[in-house]
Amino acid sequence: MDTVIGKGDQLIVIAEDDSMIKLGGNKSPAIDEEALRNPSMRPQPTERTLILGYNWRVPGMITQMDEYVAEGSEVTIVSDDPAHAETLKEECALKRMTLTFKEGDTTDRRTLDDLNVPSFDHVILMCSDELDIQKADARTLIALLHLRQIVDKSGKDVGLVSEMLDMRNRNLAEVTRADDFIVGGKLISLMMSQISENKDLNAVFNDLFSPEGSEIYLKPIEDYVSLGKPLSFYSLVEAARRRGHTAIGYRRIKLKNDPTKGYGVFLNPLKSEMVTLEEGDKLVVLAEN
Repeated sequence: MDTVIGKGDQLIVIAEDDSMIKLGGNKSPAIDEEALRNPSMRPQPTERTLILGYNWRVPGMITQMDEYVAEGSEVTIVSDDPAHAETLKEECALKRMTLTFKEGDTTDRRTLDDLNVPSFDHVILMCSDELDIQKADARTLIALLHLRQIVDKSGKDVGLVSEMLDMRNRNLAEVTRADDFIVGGKLISLMMSQISENKDLNAVFNDLFSPEGSEIYLKPIEDYVSLGKPLSFYSLVEAARRRGHTAIGYRRIKLKNDPTKGYGVFLNPLKSEMVTLEEGDKLVVLAEN
């Protein structure tokens, strides 16, 4: 935050399109000082992650996860091939997480019930790279349907992330929640298309997706500002700045199931727009942790 901008430096700007970027005036933004809360440090909690399925990306993904989580966190991998346990042991040298391997069919409801899915904070569904693409996606869809039913019945907030190989199957997944991310080759295509227009973005993406750089986080809004009071996004930006964070948006929890409202996610809002945030809402920030 004490960086001095010099000649030749460049700004990294979030915008719908480069044609939408406009210089603002010299008017000082209205910041509600009374609503800003003093910075406080929350201890990083330990996390329990369940990975269902296996492919060649899993060891690398676990190694990356180990750089982010608090010491004492756990990851459990379930696969129908016991040989994967030896591969994980050879390729994953973990410092913060403990790894547990379990053999089982990830599409079998009894297997999922025995895992006590609601006891985990995060569940990741991985596609097999040993099956035909459509068969691999079909297994993911079956497991996802079971998982949604289990999680909904428990009433717990468990993050579900599903990998799919063919984006045409996305509609079959009936994604009705912002938490049910469908990731796959399309994500790489989107990144490459942006980099092809501006090769300097490659360094930005490298920073965002590496443990050493800043990442995108959703932080509790009550850590930054008072609740139930109309505030401009200028005030939210300033509250984040005082923590060394960069605010780029917010999420309204009451809209989390509304696809017409982006599931409650508002990125790069008009800075002067007033918004009243409530308990459970999140501030979307760039931060190192």
